[in-house]
This record gives sequence, structure tokens and C-alpha cells, in this order.
Amino acid sequence: PTCGSGGMAELEGQGGGVAADPRGVLRRGRAFLDFFWDIAKPEQEVRLAATENLLRHLREGKKEDELQYTLKRLVEGLGATREAARPGFSLALAQVLQAFEEIPMCSVLEQIKEKHNLEKVKKKLVRNAAFGNFFGVMALFQSGRLVKDQKALLESIQLLQQLAHHQAHLRDLPRKTLIDIISEVPETVFQEVLFGILQSDLASAFSSPENLHLLLVGIQKFPGVMKPKNLKKLFGTPTVVNQETIPRLVELLQGTAKSEKKDKKLPSVVFDLLQVALKEGAFELFWKEGVENGLLSEKSGPVSYTCYRLLGSALPLLSLDQLQMVLKGKVMQRYGEHVVTSQLPDRFKFAPEMETYLDEFLHSCDDQERQLAVMIGFSTLTNQGSPVLSSSSRVVRHLQPVALQKYVSWLKDMFLRPNLDCCLDFSSNRQKQNQDNVNIEQHKIARLRKWVIHRLANIIESPVKKEESLVMDISRFCFFHAFFETKKKTSQIPEASVLPSEPLHEQAHSVAENYFFGLLQTLNSLTVLGDTEKAAALREKHIHGVTADGKLWIFLLVEYADKLLSSEHIKPVKPFTKGQRDAWERALQSVKNLQKKEHKSDSAKVVAFQQLLLLMAIHLLKNPSEAMDVLNDLLSCTEKAFSKEPKKKKTDSAEPGWVEVMVEILLSLLAQPSLLIRRISKGVFVRICPHLTKRGLQLILEVLDPDQEQNEESAVVVLEESNKKIKSAQHMAKEGSDDSDDSDTEEEGSDSGEEEEDEEVDEDFRSQLMNVLQAGNAVQKGRDESDEELDDEAMMALDKNISALFAEQQKRIQAKKDEKDKMRKEKILRRDFKIKVLDLVEVFLTKQPENPLVFDIIEPLLRVIEQCMSSDSDKQEVDFLQKTANIFK
Repeated sequence: PTCGSGGMAELEGQGGGVAADPRGVLRRGRAFLDFFWDIAKPEQEVRLAATENLLRHLREGKKEDELQYTLKRLVEGLGATREAARPGFSLALAQVLQAFEEIPMCSVLEQIKEKHNLEKVKKKLVRNAAFGNFFGVMALFQSGRLVKDQKALLESIQLLQQLAHHQAHLRDLPRKTLIDIISEVPETVFQEVLFGILQSDLASAFSSPENLHLLLVGIQKFPGVMKPKNLKKLFGTPTVVNQETIPRLVELLQGTAKSEKKDKKLPSVVFDLLQVALKEGAFELFWKEGVENGLLSEKSGPVSYTCYRLLGSALPLLSLDQLQMVLKGKVMQRYGEHVVTSQLPDRFKFAPEMETYLDEFLHSCDDQERQLAVMIGFSTLTNQGSPVLSSSSRVVRHLQPVALQKYVSWLKDMFLRPNLDCCLDFSSNRQKQNQDNVNIEQHKIARLRKWVIHRLANIIESPVKKEESLVMDISRFCFFHAFFETKKKTSQIPEASVLPSEPLHEQAHSVAENYFFGLLQTLNSLTVLGDTEKAAALREKHIHGVTADGKLWIFLLVEYADKLLSSEHIKPVKPFTKGQRDAWERALQSVKNLQKKEHKSDSAKVVAFQQLLLLMAIHLLKNPSEAMDVLNDLLSCTEKAFSKEPKKKKTDSAEPGWVEVMVEILLSLLAQPSLLIRRISKGVFVRICPHLTKRGLQLILEVLDPDQEQNEESAVVVLEESNKKIKSAQHMAKEGSDDSDDSDTEEEGSDSGEEEEDEEVDEDFRSQLMNVLQAGNAVQKGRDESDEELDDEAMMALDKNISALFAEQQKRIQAKKDEKDKMRKEKILRRDFKIKVLDLVEVFLTKQPENPLVFDIIEPLLRVIEQCMSSDSDKQEVDFLQKTANIFK
């Protein structure tokens, strides 16, 4: 062990002998000495506990010899060989000095200098001595007493200046500590005690980042001392940021950025320079010449990231005009280019860090104009029309109500009248090479509109404080542009009061339609808004999807749609036939009739039917032909469910009751790729659970019946035959079960099977090939003929026949692959559908545990488990089995 970390240290005195312990401190027990061993240990918890115990021992013992010995040991430990021990001894010394104020600071500083004398120490121990002095000054500073003792303060600053020359060992630690100490010193002390000894450092401020930082801290902390006239005496100019100093400042900042690249934070000297530039009224010069044309000119990662961090850090400090200048500048554009290129794998992504800067600014800023300017600034940084700010960014939650309203109005205006001139737009090198100049403008507008409609829809989902009027305004806007077009402007309908400057094409309506259904899903689960007593009462009941007066959001949108359908100035994107319009009218009337019964009969049942009717009415706008059949069935089911006719005794041949019809409808809707439809269907089932009949339950269990697997022509295959829906359902299955690995295994197995079948087919193919060759005289029975006996015409004919044969064979192979792929996808769809249906069984058991029908579920589920366990199961099958088994828990 070394002297600094224990070992023989307890046997050494000031002169290195035992005589230094005349009072026998060392003979008073190991417990006291063990404190110093523990302070030197690498574990921080052990060091802290030892320091605390040492202080307690010294306070309780009140023995002068122990206190002196403690100081000696702690001072020795400051230069310990083990790096972990040094900060431990430094902290312990700071705590002792803080606890025992009678200890003179100067005497401790003298002990430190004497023990770790840089001039007398052996060359190989210079590093330890340098650290001993440094951690000694740190201990004096951390004790909180250094700035109160002017003599000790002066000598400590001088010692740090001396240590600054030992950069090989200490790097910039002495300079940073010097700056930290000065930051705590009163202005009078700085002027009277320190200004004189620091003048040389301040005068050479432009020689190193450390000296520059010292100057910047002095200017901000001591404006009475660091006046322009004093600055001019120090280095020739009354200001730090001016045309003369910019080139040198740029060099210093570039060096600082590269040296701190691993820290991933803005260097303090850069931020302090920004603050001084603002104080001197030279921000525009600093930003344009120092940052954009200077610092940013070096295209290296660390320098670029420093510029981005400077931009983010500057936001709270800038005025409205300064913000607008910065947000349209080169740093913003370079940041946008970074966001686009960093989407490639294994690239450092700065966007999350910038999001944090933006979030903190909006949270702390109470100026709505500056909030709005920053939101619009980031929303107009676009890559070929599409803003680089995520359309689902959560920073909007900090916007004040007025700023949020103005931002929404700006977004709507950008959708209707896209103004690409106000955007800071850029293209990546690859985009420039691939772009078609003919349609680039339309391409940009389409990308901008897509982002805007998603941003609007996401605002409703965001936890930002918002009024019902704003939610309705956004919902109507998205709904209108998803399903309707304006034939002629009208002031009666706000969404039709302005015509789009560029017509919305089919793709734009389709994009708006997709995002609208996401918005509708948010509305369906939206907590009641408002501060009224009624709203609070609804929130207490955990009611979602309604306004403060109890109306369903989806009903208000259907009412709005009805108004649009009746207007001569508006036309639907997909016009209704007479039958479809009649179905729409019937659905709306049925909903209004149900609303009258809401307080008279089973409200859960009434709301369930309302939600389904309204949802299918909106789907009538999306896909009239597909939604018609379901809507008609639902209307018939509604009439039966709320019919006043007495119930007839059922027979096997009797018409199914409304519950059975509703179950069939819900099963068909569960097969849809729309998450919203499935969630509402599940919610409706929760409400009709008390009315579920044995036949209705049987319809659900038949879907799960493994005996139906071979002969299954279920709704899931019929309803989702199209490639789009198959892909969507397959995607849902992958999300739910993460079966990508097993899919790969299945494909490998499938490929191997195809290879075996190909081997069987090879004989037929070989025979056909021989026939073609013989017909072309390329091969004769019994012996091969030379190719030279065939003339050019015969060779061409033979090539053509062989090519046709191979093409036909390739088609057969591809057809078999396609068939197997189709069967695999259908299997995934069926299993995914069964998992969703199993959710209904779980709901029924949760909501109706005492219902006698519960016993009818046991045997079918046991059959499902038995069948799954006896088959070769992929991950999706295992998940289905696990989910089924969990029902019995």
C-alpha cells in the first residue's frame, strides 16, 4: 500500500518516522484507522459511509491529536496512486473543514503544498503530486470556506494557475476549477484580491478556450469590473464579439467542439459566448459570421452537433425577431439534412435531443408569440415539402391556448393553400438525382398536406389542454377533406369557405381518410373535456367518447356529414346511390330514435347500438358497397332488439333473435383490419353480454372449434380476400405474436418441400425437353448429333421452343409457390381471427361470471387446447394456446 491509501502511513509522521505519534494515536484501536482504509476504497457507498463515521467519531471524541492526525492522513491521501482514492480523501477533507471551522484554511493549504511539493518531488511522482495539489484546492473550495478567507483564496488561485501548466496530467481541470471558484466570489473580492493576479490570463483570452471562458465568466459575473474600458486595456477592444475577433473566436470554438465530442453536451464556453454576444448587442454578427459562416463551415460531426446544441440552447434567450432569423438560417437547414440522412441504420440521431430542447423551451416560455414562432419555424423546415419535425411530436402539449389555436389555424391554411415559399426546403443528394422536375411541385404539396393532416389529428391525441370547440374544429376539418369536396364556396360551412389553391387529388383524400379513422379512434376514447360540474361527473364515471353534455363525438360528426350531404355546395368524394342514401337516412333516424330511449330502457344496450350504427354510417362514406350489407343487417337487428312485440317461443327453425344477429355482425367486424372497428365491436359486446343467449354463445364457440378447421370457409377468408387486407391482418398478427422467426422457419420448410416436389416433376419436364430436342433434330435416339448439322433457321426454332418450355415450367413452379403462400397467409388470418374471438370469450367470463352459460364454454376450450398441443405449433399457435389456457386461471 502507498502512503496516500493507507498501509505504512499510520507508522509515518511528518518526517517519516514513528516519533510523529508521541501521544499514541495509533494505539487507540483499529476502528479509527479503518476509516482511512475505507475512504480509499473504490466503492462510493463505502467511501461516503466512512467519511460520515469519521466525522461522527471526531465530533464525539473531541480529541485534538485525532483531529490533527486526520488532517495529516487526508492531506497525504490527496495524492494517492489509486485514482478512486483521491476524490474520497478530497471529499473527506472538505467535510472535516466544514465541520471544524476552527481549523485555519491557510495552515491546511500549507500542509498540502508541503506534502505535494512539485519542485522537490521525484520525477516519477510528479503526477501524484499534481493531483494532490489539485484535489487539495478542491477540498478547500468544497468546504464552502475558501471564498471567505481572502489569503487562502489568493494562494489557491495562484496554485491553480501553476497547476494549469501540468496539462499532460491534469488537462483543463485546474482552469475549470478556477472558473468555478470565481463564479462564487463576490464582486468586491474579485476586484480587490483576484483581478490583479488574473490580468495576464484575461489579457490572453483569445489564446485558449480556457482563458476565453475565464473572461466570459468575469464579464457576466462582474460587470462593474469588466467594463468596456477595462476590456480595451486588457486586449485592445471594448467588446469580445466584433469583426476583428470573429475569426479567432471561430478557431477557438471549433477546437472546443472537437475536444468535447464525447460529452454530447454544449461546451460551457460556447454558451457563455452566446450570452455575452447578446449582452453586447452583437448577436446577429455572432450568429451569421461566427456560427453560420464560421463554425458551420467545417463539415465535421462534433462541430455540427455543437451548432445544433447552440441553436437549441439559444431559443429561450432570443427575441421574436432573433428567433425568426435563426429558424430560417443555415444551422436549421443543416439540422434538417442531418435528420433525413441519419435515418439510415447505425447513424447518430440528434433529433431526440433537439426535441428535448424544443420541449423545454415551450414549457418555460410564457410568450405565446415566441411559442408560435418556434412551432411554425420547425414546422416549415421541410424535406421536399415534408417537415422534418415528427407529425406526432408531443411538444405541442406546452402551447398556451391562444398559441395552440393560432397554430391549428396556420396548419389548416397550409393544407388549403400550401405556401412552399415560406418553407426552408431542401433535398438530399439522392433525392436531387432521382427527382422528376415536372411533378416536383405537386410532390412537395402532397407530402406537406399528408404531414399537416396527421399533425392536426395528433393534436387531439396529445395531452395539451384543449377546448371542445378546438377538438370539433379539427375533427370537422379532417372529416371534410377525407370524404367531401367543395363545389362552390359557402360561408355557412367554415370548411367550405375557402377553396384549396391546389385541388385535392384522390390520394390526398385517401391519406386524410386514413388519418381521420385514427382521429375517430382517439375521439372514441377521449376523456370528457371542460371544467363544468357535468363534465367532472362524467369523468368520475370513467365515461369516454362523449362531450360535456353527454353527446357521442361520433354522432356529432355524423350529424355534420348529414348537413354536408344536404348542401348543394358540397359533394361527397364517393357519391351515394339512392339505396345507399336511403340506408344513411334510416341509420340516422334509427340513432335518433335510440337517443329517445336512452333514459327509458337499458342504456348500455342503447349506446352499443348507437355506436355501431354511427360507425357503419361513416364507413358508408368510405366504402359504400362493402358497408351496405352490414348496415342493413344492423338496422334489422336494431328493429328486432327494440321491438315492442311480445317475444315468441323459439324453435330450431325460428328466425335468429337480435342478439344472435348482433353476434354475427360483431364476428364479421372483428375480421376487419381497422383497429377502430374492432375496438368498438369489443366495446359493444361488453354492453350486450347480459343479453347473450345460448345460440349467440354457440356462434362464437363455433369459430374456435378445431373440427371446423379443415372445412372452414369462415368470414375471415371471405372478408379479407384482397391483398391489402391480408397484408394488414398479417401485420397485426406479427405485432401481436412477434412470429417473424417462425415465419422464416416456415418459409424454409416450405422451400424444402417445394424442392422435393420439383424433383418429382423433373422426370416429366425432362421428357418434354427431350421431345423438343428430338423434334428439332438436336438429339436422336441412340446417339448424339453434332450441333453443326443444324442450320441457323433450325437453331432459332429450337431455341424458341426450349425458351417456351422453360417459361411454362417456371410458371408452374411460381403458381405452386403462390398457392402455398396463399394457404400460409390464410392460416395466419384464421388463427389471428380466432385470437380476437377468444377476446370475446374472456370478456363474457369477466362480465358474466355467474351466468349458467359459462359451463358451455369449458368443453370447447378444452378441445382447442387438446388440438393445439397435438399439432406442430408455430409461435402464433403457441400464443393462441397460452391465451386459451389462461382463461382457466
